[in-house]
Amino acid sequence: MMNLSPTKGHLLIAEPSIIGDVSFNRSVVLLADHNDQGSVGFIMNKPLEQKLKDFIPILTGSDLPIFNGGPVEQDNIYFIHTVPNLIKGSTEIASGIFWGGDFDTVIRLIENNKIQSKEIQFFLGYSGWEAEQLNQELLEKSWVVVENVHEKDILTKSSQKLWREKIIELGGDYLLWSNAPENPHYN
Repeated sequence: MMNLSPTKGHLLIAEPSIIGDVSFNRSVVLLADHNDQGSVGFIMNKPLEQKLKDFIPILTGSDLPIFNGGPVEQDNIYFIHTVPNLIKGSTEIASGIFWGGDFDTVIRLIENNKIQSKEIQFFLGYSGWEAEQLNQELLEKSWVVVENVHEKDILTKSSQKLWREKIIELGGDYLLWSNAPENPHYN
């Protein structure tokens, strides 16, 4: 797999060398935007113990998960989805994947069981990089950029196993890391 230039819709795979980084160790980040001013993304494989209803009490009947989106603005909830026809005001990230939109509409859709977990994913916070910061981290070999071959199905792939799966896909020297413990001191 070739290391690509970062583009919205691509995935950032954390290099094994960033072990110890509390936010990004073994992370897979979906880039929601990348331009001259900086980059924004969401960690796809770090579900929190809490559910969305723990942050929005009106959703008592919902067991939708919420993920750690990254270390920036962790007091805000963000979401990506695959149903722009239901959620107005969305921004397209890539083919079939959208970011944001009218949050009141989202709440009503959840309350009325009109949206499924495979169609939407929620995040506490986001991952952000200032202009050139992500490019510098790529030069430092903190990340590998790959295409999102899952496209909109990335929402159904979001689990703690996603990083390992992506490392195996990278092959070569990365295969060694696919079975390594998260903390190498436990080896």
